[in-house]
Amino acid sequence: MKKILNKVVFGGLLTLMSMPILAQGFTNPVLPGFHADPSVCTNGEDFYLVNSTFQYFPGVPVFHSKDLIHWEQVGNCLSRKSQLDLSGLYEQKNAQLGWTNAGIYAPTIRYNDGRYYMVTTLFPSRSHFYVWTDNPAKEWSEPIFIDFAIGSCDPTLFWDEGKCYFIWKAAADETRQGIKPSDINICEIDIETGKRIGDVHHLGTGLGGRYPEGPHIYKKDGYYYMMLAEGGTEHGHHVNILRSKSLFGPYEANPANPILTHFSMKMQNSNIQGLGHADFVQGKDGSWWMTCLGYRTSGYLLHVMGRETMLAPVRWNKDGWPVVNEDGTLSTNMKCATLPLFPMPQAPKREEFNYIKRDAPADSYHSIGLTMGWMSIGNPILKNYSLKEHNGWLRLRPTTQTLDSPMSPTFVARRQTEMKFEATAKFDVSHLDEGLQAGITAYAAPLNHYDVIIERCDGKLLAKSNIRLGEVAHTDKQIAMTGNVVYLQLSSDKDYYYMKVSNDGKNYETLAKMDFRYLSTEVIGGFTGVMLGVFAQAQDKNCKGYVDIDWFDYKTIR
Repeated sequence: MKKILNKVVFGGLLTLMSMPILAQGFTNPVLPGFHADPSVCTNGEDFYLVNSTFQYFPGVPVFHSKDLIHWEQVGNCLSRKSQLDLSGLYEQKNAQLGWTNAGIYAPTIRYNDGRYYMVTTLFPSRSHFYVWTDNPAKEWSEPIFIDFAIGSCDPTLFWDEGKCYFIWKAAADETRQGIKPSDINICEIDIETGKRIGDVHHLGTGLGGRYPEGPHIYKKDGYYYMMLAEGGTEHGHHVNILRSKSLFGPYEANPANPILTHFSMKMQNSNIQGLGHADFVQGKDGSWWMTCLGYRTSGYLLHVMGRETMLAPVRWNKDGWPVVNEDGTLSTNMKCATLPLFPMPQAPKREEFNYIKRDAPADSYHSIGLTMGWMSIGNPILKNYSLKEHNGWLRLRPTTQTLDSPMSPTFVARRQTEMKFEATAKFDVSHLDEGLQAGITAYAAPLNHYDVIIERCDGKLLAKSNIRLGEVAHTDKQIAMTGNVVYLQLSSDKDYYYMKVSNDGKNYETLAKMDFRYLSTEVIGGFTGVMLGVFAQAQDKNCKGYVDIDWFDYKTIR
């Protein structure tokens, strides 16, 4: 029955997709929740967008749109361990980086001559690589590494007059091959091999703001425009633009910089802050648009959902400089003309955990058959996840890697996308052995997560809260349960998260509540947002039990 209903709903959505809607305003963010560092390209008809994923897997989601407003995730650039091996990152950690800053940084997607390319950086090695495909919804190539540059982050590709150029920001300690520290650099490469061709050219160090990064180059009306973010990906984040008649400079700054910022008295009370890391794209009607990141604050200067993908219109003034949304700001409710609107299929509010067959190899995360948008930490052990053994249920087999570890716990999650929400999952715990724990979590970091846990102790089935705050783990309440089916729930009213449990799915008992701030980026650091998911973990590696999950329901509350 679930499959029949899904087909009916999906068929209706496909009909809607074929019918453009009269252009009107839109709502920011266009991709809510943890969708950082957006980059966008077009093939002339369709738009494709990618985001950073840091320590999560699969890496770099690929979104498709017809109008830049409605997006559907159609794949991931990095779905195989051979493309993205995260297993050694935590051995390389140091006091500055730590695990929360590891993984995939700031991808750029570009389209050229029928092929799509995604280039990015892997931290903390700071190695750059790219992958390619002829179809963004399919599996992508094995990585091609750039062997001549180790940079801090944010590489990009640019084609001009038949040549491909690699652009990156050099690391502060980069001294090889005449590369200047902290400079934004460019050189030609062989796109088939990633090998350097010719000299490295230095394009500058930005306009004096801290952490100049995310450089992109565009060519328009005889000028090369270089756009970059400065100020750090926090409240002072902003976007500047420079231009030159020559690709290699010198570049002159726009007198009206920054072209995008909320770090001002005018926007100090906006709920959207930290705007930056932008990319331009042009519609087939000639209109120009900017994607950028920003975050919605949950409380004074604090945010929990991570950096989100925003959109703004762009026009070019009489002097040939871009003007973003007329005054260099944006809002939640954007009042502007848009491209013709094309709705896209959206993730279901209730994930039924039906197996989705995809054209993917056995070592791809997509072979599990989950709906797009679900992710794990590190490289997951694929055999611990199954949608086939119990049809219509997700089976999780535990490991001794718990949520407190960054090393690949049995965990699958989706993004929190609104401040007020309710997330509920139905568990079959008939195979929950002694020493095995399963649950639902609001997860921000290994040492910062709020959980509802179900476990069997001395033959008794117990439900409890678990509040992990740094080195402290606290259980507020523990209660006995009956039967083999339990409902675990997390919710938030913006100020607090609530941990609840039920035997019948109707009457819930609150186990604990906790302040939102201890899951905020400003408190715990890192670059990601809260993920809502389910997990299984064991005290003993010989534990043979498992847990089945019938559905995961996510409701936003207005």
